Amino acid sequence: MKNLDLKECRDKLDVIDKEIVRLFEERMSVCGDVAEYKIGTGKAVYDAAREAQKIAAVQELAHSEFNKEAVKEIFSQLMSVSRRYQYSLLSAHGMGMDTGFTEVETIGKKNKKIVFQGVEGAYSHAAAKLYFGEDADLYHVPEFEDTMREVEEGRADYAVLPIENSTAGFVINNYDLLLKYKNYIVGEVYVPVAHMLLGVPGAKLSDIRTVYSHAQALAQSSDFLSVHKDWKQIAVLNTAVAAKKVMEEKDPTQAAVASRTAGELYGMEVLAKEINNVKGNTTRFLILGKEPVYAKTAGKVSVAFEIAHKSGSLYNILGNFIFNNVNMTMIESRPIPEKSFEYRFFVDFEGNLSDAGVRNALTGLAAEASVMRILGNY
Repeated sequence: MKNLDLKECRDKLDVIDKEIVRLFEERMSVCGDVAEYKIGTGKAVYDAAREAQKIAAVQELAHSEFNKEAVKEIFSQLMSVSRRYQYSLLSAHGMGMDTGFTEVETIGKKNKKIVFQGVEGAYSHAAAKLYFGEDADLYHVPEFEDTMREVEEGRADYAVLPIENSTAGFVINNYDLLLKYKNYIVGEVYVPVAHMLLGVPGAKLSDIRTVYSHAQALAQSSDFLSVHKDWKQIAVLNTAVAAKKVMEEKDPTQAAVASRTAGELYGMEVLAKEINNVKGNTTRFLILGKEPVYAKTAGKVSVAFEIAHKSGSLYNILGNFIFNNVNMTMIESRPIPEKSFEYRFFVDFEGNLSDAGVRNALTGLAAEASVMRILGNY
C-alpha cells in the first residue's frame, strides 16, 4: 500500500466519489428504461428473486468477508432506491396503487349515531362529546370490540376507540381490532387525563381497602397507589364502570380511580385529587367509520403491514418513507396470531392520500409487504 499523506488520501477519495456518483446516475438512467419497459408490459417493479440473485452475484466480486457484507448492504440500498424511482415513474403514468379511499370536503358530524365503550362519565364518553359536540347522539356498549362491531354492522355511524396514552403507552389490544374489523379511521381527538380517587359520600381515605379502575388508569396512578400497599387493586373494563360499581355497592371501603366528571355524574366523594403520576397526561382516541373516506385537510395516514421475517426486511421497507420525504410519526408491532413470533407493524405518518409522495410510498409498501392495509387518513 502506498504511503499517502492525509491530503492525498482525501484527494483520491474525491476522485473516486465523483466516479461513484457518475456511475450511480448512469445506473438510475438504465433503471428508468427498465421502468418504461415495465409500464409498457405491466410487469411488477419488485422482483424479490431477481434481486436476491443479483446481490449474491455482486457479493462474489468482493475479496473479503467484510467487503462482501458491505457490498450486500450497498446493493440492497441501490435496488431499494431504484424501486422508489420506478414507483414514482409508475405514478406519473397514472399507474400507482388505487388506495380505495374517496376524498370528501369534511367528515360529517351532524345527525350521526356514535358508540363508545363503558358508561357515561368514561373518558371515551368525554372524547365522543369533544369530537362530536355536547348534543351528539351517543350510546355505550360494554367492550371495545363491541364498538367496532356496532359500526361494521351498521348500527352506529362512528365508534370512539382509545389507542394511546402519553404515559402508559399503547392500548395494544385495540390495535388488533383495527385489522379484525373493516372500519376506517376518519379522525382523532386528544383528551386530558386527570384521575381522582372517588368514594361513596361520607367515606374517608383511611376507610379504603379496595380500588377499582381500568388497568391503564391504575398504572397511570401507580405512584399514589403504591404508597397504600394494603389496598387491593382490581382492574375493570372502564374508569366510569369502576365509579358506577363503587357507588352502586355503597361500600365505604371501596374506591374508584376515575374522572371528576364521573364523580359528579354518580354523586361521589373526591378522596384525592389528580393522583395520576404525570400531570398533563393525555389519551388519544380514534374515530372510526364504515366508509373509506378522508377529508381534504387530512394530515395523518395510518397503515398496517406484514413483511418477511428476515434480517433487513423492516429496514428496507421503511425506505419507502425516506425516499419519498414522508415523516413517520409512530411505529408499533403486534404478534401475528397464526405465525408464532412473527409480527405485523402499525405505522402513522404525515400526509394526505392525494399527495404524490404519500401515494408513491404506499405503492412501495403494497408491492414489498406480504400484507398491507390503509387504516385511514384523518
